[in-house]
Amino acid sequence: MPGKFFEELETGTKFKHAMGRTVTEMDNILFTALTLNTQPLHLNEDFAAHTEFGRRIVNGIFTLGLVVGMSVPDLTEGTIIANLSYERVVYPNPIFHGDTLYVESEVLDKRESRSRPDCGIVRLRHIGRNQSGEVVVEVERMVLFKKTPKASPQGSGELRAGTDQAR
Repeated sequence: MPGKFFEELETGTKFKHAMGRTVTEMDNILFTALTLNTQPLHLNEDFAAHTEFGRRIVNGIFTLGLVVGMSVPDLTEGTIIANLSYERVVYPNPIFHGDTLYVESEVLDKRESRSRPDCGIVRLRHIGRNQSGEVVVEVERMVLFKKTPKASPQGSGELRAGTDQAR
């Protein structure tokens, strides 16, 4: 699995996720419609033209979800149980149709789970920047990560995913 297990994450480690994603008008309109968000800043070009932004802005919840999603292949794909919380979400700058989002993540701290001995809790910070390097969203997230699976006793015949070798 490409995600990291609890033991693989060290406080202070930073990840610069390679994938960039250009946000389209369709992304914004579809997400806004699906969530029944009638905010004219997202839907009404005439309205938005008369605001300080001068044009429509992308829905912040979409931006937040995209930033977290873009971190999945490097951090959490197949190696978490659950997201526990999202905290300190800030949007210092808007994101507009046609902007390209880039994400970096940092491990802020980690601890053993008190109730789940096979898991640990990790606090991550994700920062989303546009193509000009301006921060458009920052969020801290608590995640319940799996610990590295223990090896099975020899001869158990268990197959590890992605291999053809019995353990």
